[in-house]
Amino acid sequence: MNVIEVRNLVKKFGDFTAVNNISFDVRKGEIFGFLGANGAGKTTAMRMLCGLSTPTAGEGRVAGYDIWTEAELIKRNIGYMSQRFSLYNDLSVIDNIKFFAGIYGVDKTTMQRRSNELLTRLNLEKERNLMVESLPQGWKQKLAFSIAIFHNPQIVFLDEPTGGVDPETRRQFWEMIYEAANQGITIFVTTHYMDEAEYCNRVSMMVDGRIEALDSPAMLKSRYNASSMSDVFDIIARGETNL
Repeated sequence: MNVIEVRNLVKKFGDFTAVNNISFDVRKGEIFGFLGANGAGKTTAMRMLCGLSTPTAGEGRVAGYDIWTEAELIKRNIGYMSQRFSLYNDLSVIDNIKFFAGIYGVDKTTMQRRSNELLTRLNLEKERNLMVESLPQGWKQKLAFSIAIFHNPQIVFLDEPTGGVDPETRRQFWEMIYEAANQGITIFVTTHYMDEAEYCNRVSMMVDGRIEALDSPAMLKSRYNASSMSDVFDIIARGETNL
């Protein structure tokens, strides 16, 4: 079952084509890596899929909803987390949870139960009333991810979620991603860490607005005669050769 379907998607800004006729599907429960160098078009594409930007041309459905006409329904049925913004630092831990639960339409009884479960799972019961800005970065990242899937969305979009955290926290974060995927939540993730691409079921690589390669990490490494996803990235995105 596909939860994302994209056909010939285009986004232009004046004469500049940021996303150039891309097509792909993402399956339910899949961890799908969406990679590319800065300026490749991946964030622009993600914004269209999240209902935050209107396409110039093409078709797309996310969680069963049309990206042209049902953007608000898409927003209600997905989660989103980015490195740049995911929590309000001037709100407490519990107030952040309540705020985003309200945005996602979670009823008060469910919100209270899930909030307690979340705080217990993250060992944040004692920090529930602390301002988020006082938390270590790793705790912020794990809290932000937990809030992004608080309403049990079909899909969660993660835009470079592990930027700026230490390797151990990155490992723990990916354990949370696997747990969510095992529960049937589809993970759509961008990252600059090529070792994290190894953790994905499939990986797409964008270059200049186009998808140049899409397959499992093992198949991509085999196709490009590469020993790592970093080598694959160099070959595809930077024009190096290993063939």
